[in-house]
Amino acid sequence: IFKLLGDAGYLGISKPVEYGGMGLDISFEAVAAEAYSYIASGGVAMGIGIQCDIATPALTKYGSEDLKEMYLRPTISGDVVACLGVSEVGGGSDVAALRTSARRDGDEWVINGGKMWTTNGAQADWMCLLANSSEGPVHRNKSLFIVPMTTPGVTVHRVIEKMGMHASDTTETTFEDVRIPANHLIGEEGKGFLYQMQQFQNERISIGAGVIAAMDQCLELTIEYTSQRQAFGRSILDNQYVHYKLAELQTELECTRALYHKCIDDYLAGEDITPIATMLKLKSSRLVRQVTDECLQFWGGMGYTDDDPISRMF
Repeated sequence: IFKLLGDAGYLGISKPVEYGGMGLDISFEAVAAEAYSYIASGGVAMGIGIQCDIATPALTKYGSEDLKEMYLRPTISGDVVACLGVSEVGGGSDVAALRTSARRDGDEWVINGGKMWTTNGAQADWMCLLANSSEGPVHRNKSLFIVPMTTPGVTVHRVIEKMGMHASDTTETTFEDVRIPANHLIGEEGKGFLYQMQQFQNERISIGAGVIAAMDQCLELTIEYTSQRQAFGRSILDNQYVHYKLAELQTELECTRALYHKCIDDYLAGEDITPIATMLKLKSSRLVRQVTDECLQFWGGMGYTDDDPISRMF
């Protein structure tokens, strides 16, 4: 799938033309994320999102020309797969508390530690890894590195079994005296936390785009099903409560869409979108649980089976 998308140009929509991208702005990338949500398997869209919006923005913006030629170009073309290494066993959302270390030794960096919940981890060719590269304040002692996954000392221990997103490989990975060239540092040493926070903004836009499109589908399918399903002499949809509930969900969805559009507009205007992007992820992630749950109720027993798409969405 990555190679098919790469050949079509869709893995580099907002990436520089000189490395095989289209050179368009992030709004075009967001529209693509919406389209990927129409794939019946959410795990596929998740893997694509990692490749386009989560593992590569810092490399694109801060990486050296050599690094971009070695890793960004083949990632855009779909010849290699990327992943992101941030979360750890003892530190998920608390990025500042991560323990993986990178120690400079001559012309190399030596990495020790482990990463958890790594999407694309089993198939990735390289990882964008955040590690502590010095002592000092936790927000200024981290750096981003590119780690080829075939480097000696890199071990993918297991693909984690999950409640959903089964098509997406999520892994636990450890690093034992992993040596990478010194030039595999992305940007400046000590700026990794900042770079990663910026990458998270791209991730939040991508998540918002995909979740909103998924909720559109969920409501469309539920309206279609309830209009056809007959009970007590009329369609399920021909009950005032059902109309009210679906209208309420649609209203919430449109409010979230407005938040998403504001996030895109502010990003393109060069404004700091940290607050609004965080709100978008919070609101869309909560609402998608509500929409899928409440729509599922109108499918009755059929909603509990794998025969209908609503159960997969739930």
